[in-house]
Amino acid sequence: MTSELDRLREQAIADIEASENLQALDAHRVSLLGKKGVVTAQLKALGALAPEQRREEGARINRLKGELAAAINARREALEAEALERRMAAESVDVTLPGRGRRPGAAHPITLTRQRIERLFVHNGFEVVHGPEIEDDYHNFEALNVPPDHPARAMQDTFYVDGARLLLRTHTSPVQVRTMEARQPPIRIIAPGRVYRCDSDRTHSPMFHQVEALYVAERVSFAQLRAELQSFLEAFFGTELKLRFRPSYFPFTEPSAEVDIDGRSLGTGSGWMEVLGCGMVHPRVLEAAGIDGDRYTGYAIGMGVERLAMLRYGVTDLRQFYDNDLRFLEQFA
Repeated sequence: MTSELDRLREQAIADIEASENLQALDAHRVSLLGKKGVVTAQLKALGALAPEQRREEGARINRLKGELAAAINARREALEAEALERRMAAESVDVTLPGRGRRPGAAHPITLTRQRIERLFVHNGFEVVHGPEIEDDYHNFEALNVPPDHPARAMQDTFYVDGARLLLRTHTSPVQVRTMEARQPPIRIIAPGRVYRCDSDRTHSPMFHQVEALYVAERVSFAQLRAELQSFLEAFFGTELKLRFRPSYFPFTEPSAEVDIDGRSLGTGSGWMEVLGCGMVHPRVLEAAGIDGDRYTGYAIGMGVERLAMLRYGVTDLRQFYDNDLRFLEQFA
């Protein structure tokens, strides 16, 4: 029986190693170790042997069974690796080839609007300045004439990130403050960027974009502010406009105004529409920044990029800008 097991081992190992695919290998596994396999038959034949011989031959058959199982597993791993290599070779992609079905990308309508605003102000002599989106309470509120107990804070639904000390800026006005702290007039800047407020509906978003303009120099007047806005808005919309300045309130400007345009100038037939806020820089804001308010005056302008984009492109729901619907966004390419 021992010599028979040796011959069986040699033949079985040879057959396993010669298996060309997984199907052939599995057929050998069944013929050797299956319920009707030759090794299983050897185990069943042990009952005809004497007890001592049965124990010895049983151990040999079990060793053979383990050797064949290990050989089958090793061959299976080798065949699977070869199959993977063939598949990888067949499915390989030449990354140096030009892509197929490429469509050119395009800037987002909010980006297009912000860039248009920046170009128009830069053309008029303004410098683009940026600042941090995580601000401290002083630059976001106090330096802008909004002390802790000021009722105007109720107008700002603020995201605080560190108790009451740090917050996500509610406007880009802190950039104006930081610029005035670092420079002396004349100062002529715009501050574009993301701002954050707890507000969300068809005309508001928790994150939106603002551009604020600041001009500080000697003898700056409200008449200059009005002329600047007339020039900017007509260039932005590409048509002559009727503007209306309504008295308003902002803690950091005095006097302050909301600016409306006649929608009929844009062909909407919707009457007066608010587009931005503005005013003369409050003397306390100049003083907090270390600028002599007796010698210098200035004006400030604040506008929402989304608001201007909605008016320019005829969009009625601000949330469409952030739904990532390519059918909507591709219209602006």
